[in-house]
Amino acid sequence: MSAQTDSVPTDGFVYASLSQLMALEHRVRGLSFLARQPLSSILSGNHASRLRGRGLSFDELRRYIPGDDLRHLDWRASLRFGKPFVRTFTEERDRPTLLLVDQRMNMYFGSQRSFKSVVAAELAALCAWIAFHAGDRVGGMVFDDREVQHIRPLRSRARVEALCAAVIRSNHQLSATSPDRENDNQLDTVLRNCINTAGHDYLVCIISDFAGATAQTLQLLRQLSAHNDVIALQVYDPLALNIPDAGRLMVTQGELQVELDVDKRQVHRPLSEFLSGRLREVADMLRRSQVPLMMINTGEDALEQLRRELGRLSGVAR
Repeated sequence: MSAQTDSVPTDGFVYASLSQLMALEHRVRGLSFLARQPLSSILSGNHASRLRGRGLSFDELRRYIPGDDLRHLDWRASLRFGKPFVRTFTEERDRPTLLLVDQRMNMYFGSQRSFKSVVAAELAALCAWIAFHAGDRVGGMVFDDREVQHIRPLRSRARVEALCAAVIRSNHQLSATSPDRENDNQLDTVLRNCINTAGHDYLVCIISDFAGATAQTLQLLRQLSAHNDVIALQVYDPLALNIPDAGRLMVTQGELQVELDVDKRQVHRPLSEFLSGRLREVADMLRRSQVPLMMINTGEDALEQLRRELGRLSGVAR
């Protein structure tokens, strides 16, 4: 980590810390993107296998036992040894998981408990540890308004730590003095990169507030999910659903600050309709992409919400 990163005070709510993310490993026990039965998996879709992309891999060559599937007879080995031999297979347990983690300036906001950027960091770590303990390779793309950090999937704690460290680097670069770059649709850029990287049979978790999402984003999500299992985790602030009736709000985009008097109807109603309407619009877009959607707010513990959402989506899939 850079000296600049080390100098950022980390309270776990405005800025995350690497130790905070690494400690989440011991809190993911019992959590899985995959339930025991195929139809209980939130990722099962229309596929019969437990997870798309986990096919069969060769296990061993052994003597035929009555009841074995005759389609697995190895004729070459049987002729060589003069006795019937069969090839046995096991379900592949390893596959790549990619985490797309949003640390743009639009994530640097929070009215309750934590900033969206910190919740996204926690969700990234939780998803990484779940995938790691499932035996999968873990990697990702961490993006802010300027760059995308690529972490190639590997199955090792060191790789999970490298991913978490990349998230922390971007997280600590966020500042109220840093302007947004609204004209650059970094989300679509990352989705295109992911389509080129993932190819087929990946698990892709997109952790973002999906600010700036457009019809092009919807098309990219559909393209990505055509050959991969994709989960969207939409991080939002409770303020978007419940604007206070009284008081003043300080709104900033990094350079300019505006104080809004929410007591006034001409301020309260348009602001409330804009924030809640935008949240619903993005959620509807994600549902149209047929990507499983989890909605995580900044006012509650990220782990408990993830546990709840996994249970809800598993119930829907049954």
